[in-house]
Amino acid sequence: MSEGILSFSSNSPGPEDRLEPGDKKGVVTSRKLREDGVPDIISLRPTRFEDYVGQKESVETLKIAIQAAKLRNEPLDHILLHGPPGLGKTTVSHIIANEMGSDLTVTSGPTLEKGGDLIGILTNLGDGDILFIDEIHRIPKVVEEFLYPAMEDFAVDFVFDKGIHARSHRYRLKRFVLVGATTRVGLLSSPLRDRFGLFRTLDFYTCEELQTIIKRSAQLLETEISGQGCMELAQRSRGTPRIANRLLKRVRDFAQVRANGRVTSESVKAALSLEGIDSLGLTRLDRNYLQTIIDFYKGGPVGVEAIAATLQEETDTLVDVVEPFLLKIGLVLRTSSGRRASEEAYKHLKIKPDESR
Repeated sequence: MSEGILSFSSNSPGPEDRLEPGDKKGVVTSRKLREDGVPDIISLRPTRFEDYVGQKESVETLKIAIQAAKLRNEPLDHILLHGPPGLGKTTVSHIIANEMGSDLTVTSGPTLEKGGDLIGILTNLGDGDILFIDEIHRIPKVVEEFLYPAMEDFAVDFVFDKGIHARSHRYRLKRFVLVGATTRVGLLSSPLRDRFGLFRTLDFYTCEELQTIIKRSAQLLETEISGQGCMELAQRSRGTPRIANRLLKRVRDFAQVRANGRVTSESVKAALSLEGIDSLGLTRLDRNYLQTIIDFYKGGPVGVEAIAATLQEETDTLVDVVEPFLLKIGLVLRTSSGRRASEEAYKHLKIKPDESR
């Protein structure tokens, strides 16, 4: 650790942090103490597009936009990112800020309850700064109205006093960049959606892309993983990097305790079996969802509200978390009359169609 690090310790001193004459505990010292060797929290998020895996078309579009903005020495257009949870929308916003050399302010739609909350953030942004709003579709309508002039004219309008004494004042903002992320783009109002210059949809990752991500994460976590173990883990990660990294940590724990620290195909299967995750990456909730459609509603069609009521789950949980992957791999069919279980769902659950009728 470099000179000038402030280190504190509540433990008894060891050989490497025994005080020399004249040293005082808890003051700046050039000597390396034991706490200086403790690593920071390891982040698995890539910080550059060179390290970002997948979403090739979206990444290429953003690279071109960033390079063009740098050549013109002006901020980017506002960006809207859409896709299921865990596909890297927040990570992309961090990379954009890093590539542009700009400060990043992160917030979310549900936290912006009043117009003053948003105005306070907007007025503190500098030229080229990036404001990332996660779950932007959940911004209250009253607050959303303040975004229209802010995105288009880089200004916000204040109204002072009330009644016949009311007067308006326009406050000019610095040219910032808004990056919005949403899992349900259909809930965005047209006026807000049309003010974004770049619109990119992030899709599920392939098994090969997930293997690349898992290998990188395993290296950062200093975990040894075999090729077969990496493939097995990728196949059970639901095409989602966030899930892949989460499962890697659980498998790492299992391997350290039960498999001599090495992640293999056998240790992945054993660890994820304890987690209730099957060969396709389906959780107990996923299987209960399919089982409900097949057993209670004869395979469908059935409305998602009825399924949610039967499972005693929130409808938003099923729509945002469960259904996207099941629809992607074809286990569920969404029709105008409701959800239906496909033949593949029957096969995966090892149920004959006649048995459910």
